[in-house]
Amino acid sequence: MKLCVFDFDSTLMDGETIDRLAALAGRQAEVSAITEAAMQGELDFFEALTRRVAYLKGLAYDEVVSTCQNLPLMPGAPEAITALKTKGYRVVIFSGGFREATSYHAPRLGADADFANFLHQKEGALTGLVGGEMMTSDAKGVLLERLQNLLGVSKADTVAVGDGANDLSMFAHAGTKIAFCAKPVLKEAADFVVDGKDVRGVLEYI
Repeated sequence: MKLCVFDFDSTLMDGETIDRLAALAGRQAEVSAITEAAMQGELDFFEALTRRVAYLKGLAYDEVVSTCQNLPLMPGAPEAITALKTKGYRVVIFSGGFREATSYHAPRLGADADFANFLHQKEGALTGLVGGEMMTSDAKGVLLERLQNLLGVSKADTVAVGDGANDLSMFAHAGTKIAFCAKPVLKEAADFVVDGKDVRGVLEYI
């Protein structure tokens, strides 16, 4: 068995989910600045995530769900996953974003599973709190190692594709590391770099 793990925001999806939600809340400038610093590796991921989600407090949950279900996918994303499945890969999505997005898009992309965080809501509105599997900078690496043990997949048979600093931890457990439209900190750690906005570009290296 072989395993390919994709980041979601700015990798399989064109943009950052939290920035789109922040626009709904009228706090896009503040949140985008924190997002950029976190993806460059300049801010602790946990701190950046909790600070950004706090700006979303009061948003109607049905608006959040609608926004998450209408995110623009990256060109070539479904086709790339289909090609990988044909090659015998299990495909999993890891996201430091939210399951409101990944749980909707993962089956439509053809992925086998998704792991992300949960936006807490009460009485139909976001509380500004967040929890889940991907809260810290090392979370993707920890979960990837657990998946490898569970599925019996070696590091050599694991591919990781991402764009930001919080993808570094999963790179540490992957035999093939691909930086897709990535920040410099991730490009430096990658085996291969794809700069064109078409996910099918990763297939050249797998």
